[in-house]
Formats: sequence, C-alpha cells, structure tokens
Amino acid sequence: QVQLVESGGGLVQPGGSLRLSCAASGFIISNYNMNWYRQAPGKERELVAAITSSSGSTNYADSVKGRFTISRDNAENTVYLQMNSLRPEDTAVYYCNAYRWPWSRWGQGTQVTVSS
Repeated sequence: QVQLVESGGGLVQPGGSLRLSCAASGFIISNYNMNWYRQAPGKERELVAAITSSSGSTNYADSVKGRFTISRDNAENTVYLQMNSLRPEDTAVYYCNAYRWPWSRWGQGTQVTVSS
C-alpha cells in the first residue's frame, strides 16, 4: 500500500523546463522528509533536492541551485521538482524518496533526458 509514484519525466531541449511529480499513498508526506535523487549512467546516485518535514526548509545540490525547486502539496500528498534551465548534464533517472528514521521508501524512477 505504501507507494511513491512518479510522473513528468521525458525529453526536453537544453534551456527548457520540466516538472516532476511524486504522488504518495499509504503515508502522509508532511510527516516525512522528502528528497529527489538522480542517477546518470555510470554515475553514483546523488541527492539533488530535499525538503524537511518539520520546517519545510529546502536544500539543493550546488549543481542545481537556482534552477531547481522542490515543493510539496500536502492536500494532494504530492512532492514536486520544478526543473528550469535544464542542461544535458541533468540527464538522469530521477527518484523520489521519503525518509523518517528508520523508514525509507523510493519511487520507481523517471527518466529525464535533456538533448537537442
């Protein structure tokens, strides 16, 4: 019953924008820290954005600061990642993650490809 279902991935041109969604079921996201990770082929998985359950404060990897925005809609029980000014190096599988010690869950991943 506990699920994170992602959507919104796809192909976009450099400089374009994409909005990823992560719809949660079986738990309430406001009680969890929500994160977006990404993994490119041959690369390790990296944390790109996080939002805390307590204060709602956000943190970003240096590579995406000023371009990506993480947010949540508690009424929809959904977390979002707005990605602007996309670059080819942003190409990766993006994963949604929910965490509250000792519990962690992952979405299935969605492919984002930035190419002209």
